[in-house]
Amino acid sequence: MAQSRGFKKFMAMAYGIGAAIVILGALFKLMHWPFASLMLIVGLGTEAFIFFLSAFEPVHEDLDWTLVYPELSGGQSSGKKGKEANPAEAQSLLSQKLDDMLKEAKLDASLMSSLSTSIQNFKGAADNIQPAVDSIAATKKYSEQLSLAAGQMESLNSLYKVQMESATRQAEVNKAVVENAEQLQTQMASLASNLSSLNGVYGGMLSAMSTK
Repeated sequence: MAQSRGFKKFMAMAYGIGAAIVILGALFKLMHWPFASLMLIVGLGTEAFIFFLSAFEPVHEDLDWTLVYPELSGGQSSGKKGKEANPAEAQSLLSQKLDDMLKEAKLDASLMSSLSTSIQNFKGAADNIQPAVDSIAATKKYSEQLSLAAGQMESLNSLYKVQMESATRQAEVNKAVVENAEQLQTQMASLASNLSSLNGVYGGMLSAMSTK
């Protein structure tokens, strides 16, 4: 019996620890924190191991409540031995015992109402968590889009810088071409002048030879 109690206590602790690890893994996964997949794998692996151990738990034996409350089996009450129990009285007695048990456990209407309110509040809190998770996911997506846009702007700036450098080099080339054209024009004018002088010299020589 002691070993059974110790095993049950160990299994109860194992269930709680395993559930806590699974919840942490799910939280890491929802928040996209580092090692989220590892945490989820560890949690689910722990829970699977715990369920494996639960297969060796001793079988729970149901208590025979009829030994304490004979009315549950249609038996006779202690005060009416030898007489058959009236069904209405048995039902009334059973209801009374159930009411007494509820009173002893302090399970009244106000407690049940408070429990219902707590459940509703928990449900409302769980519903409010989802928009927060969606907001975090949307913020992460917006941040990724901003990073992508920043990368594209950097690429455009680099391309614009290259184009500006190319335009500057082209302007310098055009300026050099213009300067070379002006120099060529000056040289052509000088050559034309020299040719004109040579023509004059040759003309004079031909005239002198013709006179002789």
